[in-house]
Amino acid sequence: MSILDWIVLSGTLAFIVIYGIWKTRQQNDMNSYLLGNKEAKWFTVALSIMATQASAITFLSAPGQAFVDGMRFVQFYFGLPLAMVVLSITVVPIYHKMNVYTAYEYLEKRFDLKTRTLTAILFLTQRGLAAGFTIFAPSLILSSLLGWDINLTNIGIGIVVTAYTVIGGTKAVNQTQKLQMAVIFVGMLIAGILVVQMLPEEVSFSNALHIAGATGRLNAIDFQFDPTSKYNVWSGLIGGFFLAMSYFGTDQSQVQRYLSGASIGQSRVALLFNGMIKVPMQFLILFIGAMVYVFYFFNPSPILFNKVALEDAKANVSNFQNLENSYNQSVDTRQAKAIEYAQALNGNGTNIETAKSALISANDNLESNKEQIIKQIEAEAPNIDTNDTNYIFLGFVINYLPTGLIGLLIAVILSASMSSTSSEINALASTSIIDIYKRILKPDASDQHYLTVSKLISIGWGLYAILFATFANKLGSLIEAVNILGSLVYGVILGVFMIAFFFKKITARPTFIAAVISEGIIIYLFFFTEVPFLWYNVIGCLSVISFGLLFNTFLKNNSVVKTD
Repeated sequence: MSILDWIVLSGTLAFIVIYGIWKTRQQNDMNSYLLGNKEAKWFTVALSIMATQASAITFLSAPGQAFVDGMRFVQFYFGLPLAMVVLSITVVPIYHKMNVYTAYEYLEKRFDLKTRTLTAILFLTQRGLAAGFTIFAPSLILSSLLGWDINLTNIGIGIVVTAYTVIGGTKAVNQTQKLQMAVIFVGMLIAGILVVQMLPEEVSFSNALHIAGATGRLNAIDFQFDPTSKYNVWSGLIGGFFLAMSYFGTDQSQVQRYLSGASIGQSRVALLFNGMIKVPMQFLILFIGAMVYVFYFFNPSPILFNKVALEDAKANVSNFQNLENSYNQSVDTRQAKAIEYAQALNGNGTNIETAKSALISANDNLESNKEQIIKQIEAEAPNIDTNDTNYIFLGFVINYLPTGLIGLLIAVILSASMSSTSSEINALASTSIIDIYKRILKPDASDQHYLTVSKLISIGWGLYAILFATFANKLGSLIEAVNILGSLVYGVILGVFMIAFFFKKITARPTFIAAVISEGIIIYLFFFTEVPFLWYNVIGCLSVISFGLLFNTFLKNNSVVKTD
């Protein structure tokens, strides 16, 4: 990067962090530190909700996901708007009415301590690991740019984010996320415009759409009901609905965002706004990835976008130069066929269907050629990471965007990481201090003691996330991996909350047993079946409810049903 890029990058990030700390100084009690005194307006809450979900993984991995698999991942979000409506009507008033710090406090009031503790531990386990993903994503950027050791970069990024989260608490998270989302929207909009403008003069935007469609990258909608398919309308509407219900309704990293709202109405509007914006936003991010895919039809397309892995392959794979030469010939052929197809679309007299078939054939040949090379790399040098989905958009930004804009786009991705990771660490600390430390370990300490321990616990979770970040590179597409991780527990947690909200006759013991058995089922499905991960959320939730009803009928339970 140029000096200008570094100035833009460092200046943007420094301003965001300093602004957040300055705006949130003097957080002297638990209410201000964990909930920001419940003063946030709907717009601040809405942007905080969006920023918490839209981590660097979204802006780094989602375009790469569209590059390799098309836009069908957008269907993952189709159930989210409906979930926002349901949560606004049902869950938000309950949390505000009970004046809780965490979602899991409600479960003790409804059931008992062990049910509250179980759900809190499930949340802490997966969200702590997920925080590692959000630290790893920006580390990937800096290590690629500067050649830094990835583990040392993880440590540096983790320390920076943990520091301002510990200093400012929830208010710092909310205030910085407003600026971070502004940077993110501006940066991604500029990237989307530029990727189209940088296409050859004879290739119009309409031509680019036709090329992307012909090669399967505009596959946003699939109405076929196929339980084995990861992404279709039905898995998105049903599985995505259950996932969004659990994530936004029971995951403390999100619940804490709208618990900080000034009123029930402010929190409701924030959730509904997120429901309206999320699908179009994700569509546009994936669309940028599809356009980047078309961009590489007319520019050199490497075998691996991970430059370090590519150099290792050149050094360790026999006859690699010949393999690369053959691949580059396929790249040239595809480019020629893409230009011919664009010219046919522009009316030069060539039959459009003939040109389209030739392009598809050339693209299939290139993909097959690449697949064979990847297999040879994996056979001769198995230590080389050939899954470089997460490097595709980063490579485009670094190699092709103008000076200054590279720094801005890197700032976008780093800002997204900082916002999401800070929310997660803040939520992990809240759950740890309220649901575990204060409730079980030390229930009678002073508010100042809990505030101090909250900050220490935030540091601890930051270190935990940094540790897990060292393993994240082995898990493929980050945007898929983080959602798979969440799906392992979200359905079960949602099932417990659904019983709490809507099945008042089911008592604590049957609910607890149902949750433990259901979590075992989900773990079994993950390790021993091919069931797509979105369905884990449906199966987990319905399993808890079903077992809860069954055990409530047949088990003798002497506990008293608690009500809200």
